[in-house]
Amino acid sequence: MSLSHLEIMREVIKLSRSQMHAGSGGPFGAIVVLDGQVIGKGWNQVTSTNDPTAHAEVVAIRDACRNTKSFSLKGAILYTSCEPCPMCLAATYWSRIDKIYYANTRQDAATIGFDDEFFYQELEKAIEDRVVPMEQIERDQALIVFQEWEQKADKIRY
Repeated sequence: MSLSHLEIMREVIKLSRSQMHAGSGGPFGAIVVLDGQVIGKGWNQVTSTNDPTAHAEVVAIRDACRNTKSFSLKGAILYTSCEPCPMCLAATYWSRIDKIYYANTRQDAATIGFDDEFFYQELEKAIEDRVVPMEQIERDQALIVFQEWEQKADKIRY
């Protein structure tokens, strides 16, 4: 039996609440569904694992990929308790998820101290104008590896 969008979102919110109260991290949860079945669950684990990338959506995507034994979640839906930050949004695109349902907005998150606006603004800037300096070095050596990849007969494209 397949769950409705509202039932799944309520499960996401319940997950975010229970894990927040358990001390896992911030008040965020996520579930990945494919063909009406839950294939991945995640909650914010940034502070409990000391991993700044352990946002609910990323954790749920990792869980879904482990469970399906695939790096592609084509056809899947991500349900998340909050509008994804730029990192989580990028992970969603990389995993090929088809649709996102979210509850709280990024403005709601900002009001409780989770303000992602800085990241959105940084991504719009030219590389030389960003807060974290970036300097290109050893491109000629790194390009050799790219050329080897291009010629690799047994590569798995993603």
